[in-house]
Amino acid sequence: MEAGLKGQGHHCDRHRGAQPMYEAGQVRKRAMLLTTHRQYLFATAMVVSLTLSGCSHIGPNTVKVDRFDYSSAISDSWKQQTLLNIVKLRYMDLPVFVDVSSIVASYSLETGGSIIGQLSSADAIQRDSLLLGANGKYTDRPTITYVPLTGEKFLIGLLSPIAPKNIFSMLQSGYAADFILALTVESLNGVRNRSAMVGGIQEADPAFLRVLELLHEIQTAGAVGMRVEEDKDKGVIAVLFMRRDDVAPEILEKQKEVRRLLHLSEDRQKFVLKYSPARGEEDELAVNSRSLLQIMAAFSSYMDVPEEHLKDHSALPTAPITEESSAEKRESRIHIRSGKEKPEHAYTAVYYRDHWFWIEDSNWQAKRAMVAVMFFFTLSETGGNNRLPVITIPTQ
Repeated sequence: MEAGLKGQGHHCDRHRGAQPMYEAGQVRKRAMLLTTHRQYLFATAMVVSLTLSGCSHIGPNTVKVDRFDYSSAISDSWKQQTLLNIVKLRYMDLPVFVDVSSIVASYSLETGGSIIGQLSSADAIQRDSLLLGANGKYTDRPTITYVPLTGEKFLIGLLSPIAPKNIFSMLQSGYAADFILALTVESLNGVRNRSAMVGGIQEADPAFLRVLELLHEIQTAGAVGMRVEEDKDKGVIAVLFMRRDDVAPEILEKQKEVRRLLHLSEDRQKFVLKYSPARGEEDELAVNSRSLLQIMAAFSSYMDVPEEHLKDHSALPTAPITEESSAEKRESRIHIRSGKEKPEHAYTAVYYRDHWFWIEDSNWQAKRAMVAVMFFFTLSETGGNNRLPVITIPTQ
């Protein structure tokens, strides 16, 4: 009995000694898990902190987008402004030009973050916690500066005839002679072009139309050109020359016909370009060039004026359609359409006096003429007075 009790007591002592070892192992295991959990929380906090505080470069990525977007917007607004002023001239309204002087696009990206954590002991009731916070602010604030074009310099550039050398430089750069001369010239050596005047339309001399046709064929053959020379008496002059060497006989015959129609000497190969409404001297080609305002007025003569505006006399009447003018219009195909509904496929369109005016995207002749008008606007001395106030509009 006593021995049995002692043996039983010995068994209980051995069980009582194993319990602390088990609890110690559980504590070590929990400590290892807690350490791993804390390391994970610390690593997560570090990654989030570095992400929030890292630098983000937004400038370079905006260049390829903004450069094309702003250039397209300026191009479209320039076309619309030019078309609007052409339409306004038909209504005897004042053309107004506003230039985009500068565009300053500023961007800002602000980021911030916060990390709040709590690491609890093994015996704590509450668990470990980690609270993350982040905020950001992106701002796109372009500042666009507009300059109204006005003043003496602008008006002189708008009303002064375009220099003949600038007109023939366009021919030298590849523009068709018949197109450029029909658009920019009132007469060549006294032979008159189609003219848009307040009283109506004066059709071109048949000789002028024939000269345009011949010059186009001669230009295509490479037998005509222009260069700038230095003359000791006249200074810098522009010279038109007709090449005879290595030229086909039929082209030489067309050169002779041009000289005959324009009353030029048949023995000369080069002629000094000179601005003059009347016929020049023997070695000169008198070019009665148009001003930019005249070019725009001539463009407006190809516009469809709404019937109600013709009835109330708010717009200049359309010239009577003759067989000659109808053939010329079909040949030029420059056409500004009008209507109540906004066009779907327009190269450019403007809304004026409760009507839409537009150029069809398929009308490449009118598109070419529009681009030429904007080129000549740039060539003219139309810069505004720098002392005038500018309009700066920050867009929010």
